Formats: sequence, structure tokens, C-alpha cells
Amino acid sequence: MKRVLWLILFLALPVRAADWQSLPAQGELLLAFQPGDDGGALIESQIRSARRQVLVQAFSFTHERIANALIEAHERGVDVRVLLDREQYLKQRNDQGRRLRRAGVPLWLDGEHQAAHNKVMIIDAMLPTATVITGSFNFTHGAQFNNAENVLVLRGHAALARLFVENWQQHRLHSIEK
Repeated sequence: MKRVLWLILFLALPVRAADWQSLPAQGELLLAFQPGDDGGALIESQIRSARRQVLVQAFSFTHERIANALIEAHERGVDVRVLLDREQYLKQRNDQGRRLRRAGVPLWLDGEHQAAHNKVMIIDAMLPTATVITGSFNFTHGAQFNNAENVLVLRGHAALARLFVENWQQHRLHSIEK
């Protein structure tokens, strides 16, 4: 009986549409599951297709091949910018953010939150091929080889990409440039 009362109370709570975004589905979805699929290769392929910009938000970043793809994109003139969780950056000895910074990629550390736990890349948000990469996959060696993870790539949805860019910019404003 108690469970039924709690359920009724929960369902009676007001829900405001302003608490989330709603967009129509469109575009192409690509998906990889670890173990088994190569989520890192999927992410690398999307970075290699970037023409103008790649914005990154990451909690932990130790995946060398993904860092290599970002550095290569930067070297070919793509505007690559990276936001990392401050605590993870400071405690990880093999954090790829240091390599990115040495390669000239602008890097910010987000220490505003208990954990800046995003795992997001936004590629060419202003182009028809706008791409958002998200999922549970931290950009780490462990996510690729040790964990049960997922990577979701959403291509061809510029409105969605713009919302992720706005969120990226909000976090950059309170982050410290490294």
C-alpha cells in the first residue's frame, strides 16, 4: 500500500516542459558498444571528418588515438577546443589534455562542479553535417578496453548540435584556461 501511495504522489508532481529540450528526430545515428565494438575508432573517424570545429567536453581523457585525431585536426586548421574536468586532469598522469595543450589546442579546466562528467564532442555545428558524439564512453583507454560502455553519434541535426554548443559555452565561461 505504501508503494502505491508513493507512486501516486510521484505521478502527481508537476512536470514543467522548460526542464528539458525537445527536438524532432532527424539525421543519422551511429552506435558502438564496448566490449566488442571499437568506440574509439568511431570517434576518431568523426573527428577526421571535421571541417571547421571540434568542441570537446570530457571527464577523463587518456585515449591516445582520440587525442592524435584531435591534434591532426588542429594541425589541418580545424578549430579544436577542449574542456576537461579539473580534478581528473590534475590527478591523471597520462591525461591527453597535456599533449593537446602542447600541440596548441586551447584547453580549459572546469572545476565548478563536483564532477564535470560530460563525454561530448560537437563537430561542425553550423554545417548540415553537424555531429554530436555522446554516451557513457569516457575518452579513455579503460573505456575502450576494460569497461562496458556506449558511444552514440548523432549526425545531421544542426539544432541539436547548437544546443550542445550553447552548453559547452556555458561551461567554458566558468572554466580556467590552462
